[in-house]
Amino acid sequence: MRILDPHIHMSARTTDDYVAMYEAGVRAVVEPSFWLGQPRTNVGSFVDYFDALIGWERFRAAQYGIRHHCTIGLNPKEANDPRCREVLDVLPRYLAKDGVVAVGELGYDSMTPEEDEVFGTQLTFARDFGLPAVVHTPHRDKASGTSRTLDVVRESGISPGWVVVDHLNETTVAEVADSGCWMGFSIYPDTKMDERRMVAILREYGTERMLVNSAADWGQSDPLKTAKTGRAMLDAGFTEHDVDVVLWQNPVAFYGQSGRLHLDPVPGFSEAEPPAPATFEGNSVLRGARA
Repeated sequence: MRILDPHIHMSARTTDDYVAMYEAGVRAVVEPSFWLGQPRTNVGSFVDYFDALIGWERFRAAQYGIRHHCTIGLNPKEANDPRCREVLDVLPRYLAKDGVVAVGELGYDSMTPEEDEVFGTQLTFARDFGLPAVVHTPHRDKASGTSRTLDVVRESGISPGWVVVDHLNETTVAEVADSGCWMGFSIYPDTKMDERRMVAILREYGTERMLVNSAADWGQSDPLKTAKTGRAMLDAGFTEHDVDVVLWQNPVAFYGQSGRLHLDPVPGFSEAEPPAPATFEGNSVLRGARA
């Protein structure tokens, strides 16, 4: 089983997670920029965070054999904070960076006028930079939020094939399927979606334009949910090819539109030997010898 997790917040995870993910078949990830969990109070905190996503986290993942990519954007929850609005001025600098494969997470949290404005602006960035867009659907009023999201996507002029509408469930998947956008599902231990429900959706709607992710942020979550969904698919009678389509081919096709995916094996992980010692700005995640 080979896996590209298309939405996982590795900055909130440990190096043990990277080890377990590699053993489960994860060879690449995409980490969307997202909310810290508490308010950021100035643009500089975003700049430091974005720099870490394109620098340190990319290095850290490679130490464990995993290619790291990211998406850059102003999260809808923070779009309502006037202290954060100037982030829109610095986004173009980061959207031109290697390893940035989409704009996001963008979309709605509370569906405010401020979120409307920031959402539309960032879809314009995606179109202008030739990047896909990762859209977050709200936790509250998800059905109406999804409908409103699709209206904004249509009004923006961006091709629906360049947009993934994420955090879907049984009540929202049909409308997104009909829109031509990609369908994203976050598999969680006790919220959003689980493996069994995901398998039922795949049976009903097929595997085309389906992206399955673990999200795996700082809350209760599991970075191995992509692999567990793959095993659930096999147990339910799906073929190994079906699993490969959902867990590898689809995310490669979606983010590959950016022209910035790097999927060749990390040096030292394609052979039976550890990677050469390396540091990032003088620092290493390694502690002692590694077998």
